[in-house]
Amino acid sequence: MTVLSTEATPTSPTQSRDAGNRPMLRRRGPLEAALAPTDHELTVIIPAYNEQSRLPRSLATLAEFLDASKIDYRVLVADDGSFDGTSRSTDGFGPRFSTLCLRHGGKGCAVRTAMLAATGQVVAFTDADLPYELTALRQGYDWIHQSVCEVVLGARRAGTPAAVVHRRLVRKLATLTFKEVVKRLVSTELCDTQCGLKLFSRRAAIEIFSRSRVDGFAFDAEVILLALRLGLTHRRVSVTLINEQTSTVSLMRDALPMLLDLIRVRIRLGRHPLMPRFREGWGRLPSGRPGLAA
Repeated sequence: MTVLSTEATPTSPTQSRDAGNRPMLRRRGPLEAALAPTDHELTVIIPAYNEQSRLPRSLATLAEFLDASKIDYRVLVADDGSFDGTSRSTDGFGPRFSTLCLRHGGKGCAVRTAMLAATGQVVAFTDADLPYELTALRQGYDWIHQSVCEVVLGARRAGTPAAVVHRRLVRKLATLTFKEVVKRLVSTELCDTQCGLKLFSRRAAIEIFSRSRVDGFAFDAEVILLALRLGLTHRRVSVTLINEQTSTVSLMRDALPMLLDLIRVRIRLGRHPLMPRFREGWGRLPSGRPGLAA
């Protein structure tokens, strides 16, 4: 089944202050009531751009796993303006599977629109190639369903890191470099922002994604910043990498825009106690220019 939609427009957040007189975002109580009521337990969102070759196998794997879990679920493919057969990938998988067809606006835009359209009590998103063992998805769902927390973030260094496949050296170096930047601009604790598995209670999803603005690949970092600023309870779940196919992220094309997006988000949302200060860990080069301290 295919659903046509346009991008949801976020509204401006209002602010209050916590006990330490730090500005915090105020939660939007009436917003959830204005949306459709929940009608199932779990929505899994898969953002996709020209994923015709990979999606059918991933959807079959996901269906087998979720059917065995006895969870009342839906799978929503957020097609980011693909020009191949991605929009038809859910055909033949039954009424639990549907496609949200969007104009091309970037991964962040696709995830945001699908999150605000989802009607599951728990809403998750993961990548089209299902890079991690699905047991982490079930663990995250159980935590939120049992009210242990409101947000679950996949982390490749939470507890004991594991991998069934070996990552390419360039990807490893890029990931480590981006993590170091995130530690200084986002959070020293939640620095694995780009791990492609995140789950939210529906209220948390609405609170976060109604405020998000980043359309590109840095949207994950913005999501974590918003969760922290809203004071949403969160946990990390250790993920096992089992599949690493070709990424749609280009180091040459996307590195600078991602960095600029991070800086803009940090300036817009300000500082949270879990976020380092701008100058924390930064020293000066002999020339007097700012630089990363040893």
